[in-house]
Amino acid sequence: MTQLHCYVPENIAEQLQQRANQAGLSMSRYLAELIKRDVAIDTAWTEAYFDNLGTWEGERLQRPEQLPLEERLVLK
Repeated sequence: MTQLHCYVPENIAEQLQQRANQAGLSMSRYLAELIKRDVAIDTAWTEAYFDNLGTWEGERLQRPEQLPLEERLVLK
């Protein structure tokens, strides 16, 4: 597992420690969970993803006439 180091102001570190304690986690585990959650948000689709896309606002799409199927040699 990769180990990361970062610097934060003392007051932020104290707040993080409090939240980690409340969650019953070590500071390292608490920060790892925050990072995983943040990365997952950027890569995961929410349940309402497609509901929030909107609708087509251009001209009505027309499907072109389909070409006849090509005839192929039968493989034996």
